Amino acid sequence: MSTFLLELRSEEIPARMQAGARETLEKLFRKEMDAAGVVLGQVTVWSTPRRLTLIARDLPSATAAVSEEVKGPRVGAPPQALEGFLRKTGLAESDLIERDGVLFAIHQKPGRATAEVLAEAVPAIVRAFPWPKSQRWGAASLSTESLRWVRPLSGIVALLDGAVIDCEVGGIAAGRLTRGHRFHSEGEISLDGAEDYVAKLFAAHVIVNHAERQDLIREKARAAAAAHGLVLVEDEGLVVENAGLTEWPVPLLGRFDEAYLDVPPEVIQLTARTNQKYFVCEDAAGKLANAFVCTANIVAADGGAAIVAGNRKVLAARLSDARFFWEQDRKVRLEDQAKKLERITFHEKLGTVADKVARVANLTEWLASEGIVPGCDPALARQAAKLCKADLVTEMVGEFPELQGLMGGYYARAEGLPDAVADAIRDHYKPVGQGDEVPTAPVTVAVSLADKLDTLVGFFQIDEKPTGSKDPFALRRAALGILRTILDNSIRVSMRDLITAAAHPGGSQEAGREIASFLIERLKVQQREAGIRHDMIDAVVAVETGGDNYRMVRCVHALQSFIGTEDGANLLAGYKRAANILKKEGVEAAEANSLSYTPEPAEKALIDALDAAGPLAAEAVQAEDFAKAMAALASLRAPIDAFFDQVTVNDADPAKRLYRLSLLARFRDAVHGVADFSRIEG
Repeated sequence: MSTFLLELRSEEIPARMQAGARETLEKLFRKEMDAAGVVLGQVTVWSTPRRLTLIARDLPSATAAVSEEVKGPRVGAPPQALEGFLRKTGLAESDLIERDGVLFAIHQKPGRATAEVLAEAVPAIVRAFPWPKSQRWGAASLSTESLRWVRPLSGIVALLDGAVIDCEVGGIAAGRLTRGHRFHSEGEISLDGAEDYVAKLFAAHVIVNHAERQDLIREKARAAAAAHGLVLVEDEGLVVENAGLTEWPVPLLGRFDEAYLDVPPEVIQLTARTNQKYFVCEDAAGKLANAFVCTANIVAADGGAAIVAGNRKVLAARLSDARFFWEQDRKVRLEDQAKKLERITFHEKLGTVADKVARVANLTEWLASEGIVPGCDPALARQAAKLCKADLVTEMVGEFPELQGLMGGYYARAEGLPDAVADAIRDHYKPVGQGDEVPTAPVTVAVSLADKLDTLVGFFQIDEKPTGSKDPFALRRAALGILRTILDNSIRVSMRDLITAAAHPGGSQEAGREIASFLIERLKVQQREAGIRHDMIDAVVAVETGGDNYRMVRCVHALQSFIGTEDGANLLAGYKRAANILKKEGVEAAEANSLSYTPEPAEKALIDALDAAGPLAAEAVQAEDFAKAMAALASLRAPIDAFFDQVTVNDADPAKRLYRLSLLARFRDAVHGVADFSRIEG
C-alpha cells in the first residue's frame, strides 16, 4: 500500500478560512479518488498560514480493472442496427454476448496506476478549489482563465511513496521542495515523502498540525499568565485564530497602563480580542488585570521584550480610543441619546427605531400593569423600555456593535438610574441563543418579552416571515427567546393576548393565527432539546385552547411520562381502537340512549369508571395537577380492555349497538379532556 503527500504552499491564508479549506481539500480529494475508483484509507489534512497539507495512506498502487457493459440491439434486429452498433463499439459480431434476447458489448477497461490518477487529480483539485475570496496574480492574471487561489500559490509538493507526481498547474510544477518558517528557516527543504514531512518542517520551525499549535497556545498562554499570578480568560475562538496566524506560536505576556481599567472590562476584552487577537487575564479575585497575552510567530533573541513593547503600544492606542468613547458617551444622557433614534429606520414598513421603542414601552407597561410579569413596577418598566435602544447611537456601540445593551447598562448606572432599569437595558436582548441565560429580574423580563414580541408580530404583519433556511430578521430566535422567557419564569398568559397586545393597527387576524402556529413549531424545537416528542405537544395543543404555554408544557411532560408507562401505552391502544370504530361509524359525540336493559358487567364497569374518572380528570386539569389527571385516565385502562374483550360493539341489535358506540364516545371524550390521543404516534 502507498502513501501520498500533497502540500499546497502559498502566501498567508486568512485564519478564518483555514478550517473550511481543510474540509474542502479532503472533500475534493475524495471526490477525485472515488471517480477514479481508488479506494482510500486514512486521510489527514492540516493547515498553517502558508500551506495546506494532505496525507493519504494505504492507497493501492493501481486501480482495479473495470468491465463496462454496453447494451445493443435485440437479437434479430435489422442488419443496419447491428452494423451501427458494431461500428460504435469497434467489435466484431462474435465478440458480443446475448442475454434475454438482447446483445451486449463488454469492454474490459484496464486498471490505471495510482500515480497517473493523482497526476490528473492534483491540478483538478487546485483549479476547482472554492475559496470564499480568491485572486489572480502575475502576468497570467491578465486572463480571466488564469489560476485563482486565496493568495499567490508558490509551490506544490506531490509525492507518492517518495516519488514526485508529474503534474503542474498554472505554471507551477509539483516537486519535493518546500520551505520552512519565514524567519527561522532559509532555503528550500527537500522531502523524501510523508514519513519525514512533519519532522523536517518541525526542524525548520513549522508545526504543521494545526491542532498541536492550538494545544501549545492554550498551554503556554495559561503558563504565561500563571507565572505572574494571573488567570488567563479562556477564549477558544482566539486559540483557533492565533493558531491560524502562526506556524511557530510563542505566547508572551505584556502589561498595559492600569488607568485603562476605568473602562468597562468587556470593552477592554473586546478591544484586545477583536483588534489585536490578544487574550486578557484576571487577578486572583476574578477582576480584569492590566495584562494581555499576545502570540508571536518567532522565538525572539531578547525573549520577546521588543515584541511585547510593540504590542503594548498598539493596544494602548486602541484602549485610548475606547476610553475616549467611554468618556464622550457619558457626557450625553441616555434620554437625549434616545431622541437620535428618530433618524434610524428600523424597517420601512415598521417605522424608525424610535417608533419601535415607543411600541415596546407601551407593551412593557401593559405586561407590568396587568400583572403578567409578577412583581414588575410599571413605571420602572416603561423607563427601561424607553431607554433600552439608546446606546445604539453611542460612539462605543458604533465601534463595537457587540456591546449594544451592555453599554447602555453601564451608561444608565453612571447616570444614577435605578439598578432595575440599568439591568433591564443591559440584558433585554437575552436570551440571544439556546445556551444564553434567561432574564429573571421582573423589569428585565418585561422589556425582553416586549422587545421580541414587537419584532415577531411586526414582521409577520408585514408578511416578512421566515422561509426555508432564510430568516433575515432572526424571527425564529425571537420566538425561542419569548418561549424560554415565559417557561423559565413561569409566566401565565395566553399567547393570543400577547399577540393581540403587540399587534400593530390594521394587522390581520390571519397574521395572528400564523404567529401562534409559528410559536408552536418553535416550542416543538425547544422542547425537543428536553427530549419531548412533537406529537405529545400536538396532543395537548389540540385541547388546550387558552394558549398558556407554561401550563401546556407541564401537561405535555406529564403526558409523555404517562404514555411511557404500561398503563399509558395500553390506554393509548384502547383509545386508538375506540377512535377507529367511532370514525368508521361516523359517531362524532356521545348520544343519550334510553335503552332499557341491564348493562353487561364489562359495560357497567366502564360506565362506573367513566363516572369516576371523567370528573376527576377534569377537576385535576382545572387545578393543573396533571399527574393526577393522568392517574385518573390510568383507571380507565382495565375497564376499556375488558370492554373490548367481552362486548361486541357492532351488535345485531341496533339499539345495543348505538348504546355501545355512545359509551365509546364517552370514553373518547373523557380522554380528550386531558389530551387528544389521536395525535399521538404509535
